[in-house]
Amino acid sequence: MRIAIFHNLPSGGSKRALYGFVKYLKIKNYSMDLFLPETANEDFLPLKDYVNKLRIFPVKRSPAGMFKSFCCYLPPLKFSLADIEDAQKKIAQAIEQDDYEVIYVDQDRFTNSPFLLKFVNKPSVYYCAQPSRKSEMEILRKNLFKITNQGLFEKLRKCWQAYAGNRLEKIDIENASHARYLLTNSFFSHENIMRVYGINSYVCYLGVDTEFFKPLDLPKNHFVLSVGECAFHKGYDFIIRALGLIDPRIRPKFLIVANNVDPAWKSFLYTLAQAHEVELVVKQNISDHELLELYNQTKMIVYAPYLEPFGLVPLEAMACATPVVAVKEGGVRESVIHNETGILTERDEIHFAEAIRELLGDQKRQSQLGKRGRAWVHSSWTLRHAGERLIAHLNRAVANSAPGGTC
Repeated sequence: MRIAIFHNLPSGGSKRALYGFVKYLKIKNYSMDLFLPETANEDFLPLKDYVNKLRIFPVKRSPAGMFKSFCCYLPPLKFSLADIEDAQKKIAQAIEQDDYEVIYVDQDRFTNSPFLLKFVNKPSVYYCAQPSRKSEMEILRKNLFKITNQGLFEKLRKCWQAYAGNRLEKIDIENASHARYLLTNSFFSHENIMRVYGINSYVCYLGVDTEFFKPLDLPKNHFVLSVGECAFHKGYDFIIRALGLIDPRIRPKFLIVANNVDPAWKSFLYTLAQAHEVELVVKQNISDHELLELYNQTKMIVYAPYLEPFGLVPLEAMACATPVVAVKEGGVRESVIHNETGILTERDEIHFAEAIRELLGDQKRQSQLGKRGRAWVHSSWTLRHAGERLIAHLNRAVANSAPGGTC
């Protein structure tokens, strides 16, 4: 099977998930070519070594594109959405001219669902981690942090956020309506996709590279770890407040590892940590080998993002035999088994602190949860499991678009 692969992703969990899929398809000797707009991140976990051909398409900054973007989409900032759409149309044309049996389409860093979906006619599978959350995130930010600053800058920012979020969500919904076969990462995301797009999707669970993420038998240090973008929706403020409730004599250091960091939010977290007497360290853009060591050295992963669609971090931790303490929201409810592979709590700082405190004082339970977590990952959540699930959907998409198929 010849597969054309498209994405316009930044660094982060979605790119790591795609990297795992592509790595497994290469192991199974599938023929793949990669098509990218220049705005895609190919520095973080590059895919070029796993594909036969890599084609990068420029995103022009044309007067016509900027005008169309201003009138139809959003005022152009660094790039205009109309020029991004034009680049993806050219990518679709290049794919259509070759003899690919199926197109694997991943998400777009700007519009969520890519414009490419409008222009392809070959069998395609669109992996949608989640619908656009811009309006949802703005509501969360406003309600959770009780923004009271009514200065001119804040009023202008709020107006822009509301306008841009509304426009981008409409573009996302329109682009997604052209998807022929839609996959997602959890039943939580499946429900959100049905609610927002009115489209059915199939759950194709992700997996982790258990040959890389594994126990290293390193000594445990007195810190807890969270991994993910340093932004408000990852819930680090909740974790800091929970840690502040733990007796200072046993309170662990809190380490955050992030690729992308919002400087203002990072500054807020350090101020909050100081107020709650929590020792905080934010590490940015570390290597995967350093991340692996931290997974092995920490007492536990603490995980509290708001409505995370799935989350690879708990799986990576469990693969390293490291227990997880998480808020039972979103997709984490499907990957972590309460009191078997980790601990799930309500979004309540007292309960979260109690779970951390009890686990800190029970090395035997830490070990038991870690061993069960690793066994759980090996039973269902490896790259092989994820890759075989994806291959089954790719084959089904091709069969469904053949004469007599169901699509």
